[in-house]
Amino acid sequence: MRLRGPIIASIVATLAAAIVAGGAAAQTYPSRPIRLVVAFSAGGTTDFVCRLIADRARTLLGQSIVVENKPGASGAIGADFVSKAAPDGYTLFFSTAGALAINPSMRTDLPYDPINGFAPVLPVARNTVVFAINPALGIATAPDMIARARDKPGSLTVAVTGIGAISHLTVEMLQVSAKIKLQVVPYRGAGAAIADLIGGQVNAMSAEVPVLISQIKAGKAKLLAVASQSRFEGMPDVPTFAELGYPDVVADNWTGLLAPPKTPPEVVAKLNAAFNAVLKDPDVRRRLAEVGVSTIGGTPDDLTALIKRETARWHKVVAQTGVKAGD
Repeated sequence: MRLRGPIIASIVATLAAAIVAGGAAAQTYPSRPIRLVVAFSAGGTTDFVCRLIADRARTLLGQSIVVENKPGASGAIGADFVSKAAPDGYTLFFSTAGALAINPSMRTDLPYDPINGFAPVLPVARNTVVFAINPALGIATAPDMIARARDKPGSLTVAVTGIGAISHLTVEMLQVSAKIKLQVVPYRGAGAAIADLIGGQVNAMSAEVPVLISQIKAGKAKLLAVASQSRFEGMPDVPTFAELGYPDVVADNWTGLLAPPKTPPEVVAKLNAAFNAVLKDPDVRRRLAEVGVSTIGGTPDDLTALIKRETARWHKVVAQTGVKAGD
């Protein structure tokens, strides 16, 4: 069917109007409050980082940013919600490696595409996983712990914050690399796990630095090793697992900011500029460093590259350890 001249002219006019309207909307963005979805419960590390930077970005963007917690399925529930939201910049996603780089290897039923299902804004922050024990256990070093695990397989219990969580995968990597057997005890959240570690119901805990740092500083938990490429600046005397001969036991967690797919580039650019400025704020960097978190920042392409790189790495880890969601 051939389109008549008036019809073609009408279509062109409609498209031109849409482009102009879209550009105008981007110029005035944001003109109302922004909803920032974090796919984990309130009170955790991810929630703390999200709320801190959202509060500072509010001033730069001139609009309130409402943080909304949508936990579940290692971040999949929140990710799916944002990936299907209107691409107008008023619904954003604050995510960890779990939803974007680990879930694709853990779940075959993901309702979203971590790469094509979002408009990346920027990588935000990074922290690492640590391995700590109850001091009453009488183990002085990580090599001592590994030696005991070899002598008595399965005798040491280790708390993790969920099956498939980065804390769990770290323990699985250690078991494979050190050829030891630990008894993994999964918890739904960090609070109960910490209470049982301090109370002696479990011997050890694998968790991100911010989760355990206050207990470690108070002497209620003893840090044996960190699962990063380099030592933790806050406790430089504690070795990495790589230093101890286990180079594969590296588990840096990171966060990123994303928008729904097809969000206007001008909107993404405004968000990127505002949040990068927040991450350069000395007070923000200081407050994050106090809990073991370092800032990253960068471009949308930087976040895409990070997701792709980390997805490939965690795919190998999941395949090697055999961990499955819901185990």
